[in-house]
Amino acid sequence: MEATRCCALPLSQCASLAGRLPSKLRVTSLEDALARRRGFFAEIQHQSQVAVRQGEQRQRAAEVANRRVEKAQAAAQRAALASQRASEVDRKRLEREAVAAHIEAMQAEVDENNAALASVYEDLDNLLTATLDVDDFVDLEKLRQVVGHPPFVRVDLKVPVAPPTPIPDPIEPTRKAVETPKSFFGKQKKLEEAQAKAEAEFVQAWYAWHAEITSLPGKRAAMAADHAAAEAARESALATELATYISQCAERERVVAEHNSSLDDFIANLGYGAVDAVHEYVGIVLANSVYPEHFEVEHDASFEPATAELSLKVVVPGPDTIPTIKAHKYTRASDVITTVPLSQKEAKARYANVVHQVALRTIHEVFEADRRNLFQAISVEVGTEATNPATGKQEYVSLVAVSASRDRFTEIDLSAVVPVATLEHLGAAVSKSPFDLTPASGAGVRRYQ
Repeated sequence: MEATRCCALPLSQCASLAGRLPSKLRVTSLEDALARRRGFFAEIQHQSQVAVRQGEQRQRAAEVANRRVEKAQAAAQRAALASQRASEVDRKRLEREAVAAHIEAMQAEVDENNAALASVYEDLDNLLTATLDVDDFVDLEKLRQVVGHPPFVRVDLKVPVAPPTPIPDPIEPTRKAVETPKSFFGKQKKLEEAQAKAEAEFVQAWYAWHAEITSLPGKRAAMAADHAAAEAARESALATELATYISQCAERERVVAEHNSSLDDFIANLGYGAVDAVHEYVGIVLANSVYPEHFEVEHDASFEPATAELSLKVVVPGPDTIPTIKAHKYTRASDVITTVPLSQKEAKARYANVVHQVALRTIHEVFEADRRNLFQAISVEVGTEATNPATGKQEYVSLVAVSASRDRFTEIDLSAVVPVATLEHLGAAVSKSPFDLTPASGAGVRRYQ
């Protein structure tokens, strides 16, 4: 086998699911047709597959949109360039080219629509073969989670507050030497005046210096206090952030431990063949069964330990959800795109084949996934929800009912079968016309062949 399906949901989504899923383990219907719930692990698997499929859808849509935008931009650039270069003589030629370009674009749209239609039909016609290269066994250990903690964000708080720049002591002033006046007249008086001035300046500078020296201890103490306060605030903020981070880590560990503990219980109960655990495992297997995005399939399971028989009720989309178009066609004369319908015979045959494939695919996937040999036989009923014309209410219409033992079913080479022939070989009750919602006669039988 080439691939094994397993869970790919991130921890956050698993934790979210854990808070809202019921304890009872069942398989659900998104359309509320079955009115039951998936089990926790089956829901994880289902959401994982939905996420993968939605991502693929978005990627395909983006690619298509990008191609269209590029094509439109190229056409606009060509048109603009042609318009700039065109002379009156060129007008008619450009008009012809514009018509040809329009026809080409319309035909490209038809080709694109036909390719998309062919892809849909290919998906439907190969529902059975699409699963044969996939190992449907689910290794439950792959559902085990490991705690992953994000890094601590406030690393800035781990860096101590830088101490303030020290205030240096000011230089004590000194008396300036007074030069002797050179002038002879009034020399003594001038000298005395200069000395008096120098003394006054010294006294003023000394008192200023003394005042600054006296204030330094207070300034230094205030700076030290501000630094201590800032450091205390940093340490307090760091303690708060660390406490929050540790608490969040503990919660993540608790959620993972709870998840893994539930997984341990699930694995143990499955080993004992507990009914709820069996239902849960079947739900996981079938949640991994990825059908085309345009063809949703839902399952409901019931296990009977006494007979080791699993009963499955499968809801498929109705025939009105299957395209009835054979091809898209562009008519040049009327400049319109039309559709060519499938013949009624082709439409009926395709829907019947789809229903038959779903029945065999379901049995195959469960048997292949059951390496514990929990099931000796599987009974499958495939049907759809339709409005009863008599009551106007939605009712389940059984289209196929089939039972098969493990030994008999595993002898069949599903890669080379005609599904309806295989169902007849297994003694199934098959609708004569699933497309017309004709119920299968004898539906609901549980005895396997």
